Amino acid sequence: MNNEVNWIRGITPNKHHQQQLKVGIGDDAAIYGHDKKMESVVAVDTMVEGIHFTKQTMPMKSIGHKALAVNISDIAAMGAIPQYYLVSIAIPKTSWKKKELNDIYNGMNELATVWSMDLIGGDTVSTNDALVISVTVIGKVEKERRLLRSNARCGDVVFVTGELGLSAYGLQALLEKGYENIDDDELLPYLQAHQKPDPHVRAGRLLANCGYRIALNDISDGLASEAKEIADASQVTVELDWAAIPTTNKLKEYPQEKQEEWLLYGGEDFKLVGTIGKENWEKLKAAFQAHSLPIFKIGSILTGNSEVLLKKENKREVLKKTGYGHL
Repeated sequence: MNNEVNWIRGITPNKHHQQQLKVGIGDDAAIYGHDKKMESVVAVDTMVEGIHFTKQTMPMKSIGHKALAVNISDIAAMGAIPQYYLVSIAIPKTSWKKKELNDIYNGMNELATVWSMDLIGGDTVSTNDALVISVTVIGKVEKERRLLRSNARCGDVVFVTGELGLSAYGLQALLEKGYENIDDDELLPYLQAHQKPDPHVRAGRLLANCGYRIALNDISDGLASEAKEIADASQVTVELDWAAIPTTNKLKEYPQEKQEEWLLYGGEDFKLVGTIGKENWEKLKAAFQAHSLPIFKIGSILTGNSEVLLKKENKREVLKKTGYGHL
């Protein structure tokens, strides 16, 4: 990158979506107004070449899309509305071309436009190692409507907002063949799930506005891991019913051990997993159906010591393994 200033000008959006944005890219910091009825919600996530993506598994636009999507998913898990994002990028000096980097930002911009988000800043540095993209998303949620992992109670229904395991299955295909060598249309939904996940913002907003007590988490590291986080935060036991966990017919054709690896531990599904009082489950389900949004009952909350149980054919086992971890 010989001219960082000109490149930054090239990736700067021509217009703002958020009326409260006062100063965006072009000064030392961004300035935006604050609604007294709302609370700010902030999430940050980082993607590293060779760990989260490679040029063989992800087109450039998809890298950008996913870098932003994983953060929007965190905002959705709080029941919030995404508004702004900042991007810090560490660029290898030799292995990435300007067009590739522009395509990454274009991928982010396309997703940001869907949710009327504004890019308001970031940082650009060079590195001798892999490409690193760190994205921060800022959103807002009505006071007293934020959805926390600590809200689960004994007797609650456990639910999820979509089918699981697709991203992990798609990644397996990408690692085996590379995205440029896959021409099987049957695999497209799985590749899409991994490369361009759809954050469940609408579901999160519906949950925030329903008026019920909700515990919520997004599924980034796997259902087992996210259920354990709810169990820890709420000091309860989460019981998952294996037969009720939604997935595709194609994945059901595989041995159960493989299915469990994808559905429970594969991660990067970016659906929402949560709990609601048993007395309000049918009303919530009807509300989702009225908005043409999927939701599935997959278990229940029990008294216990912060653990996750998997029920299979009336037998229960404690899930010792969780999802993906960096440490």
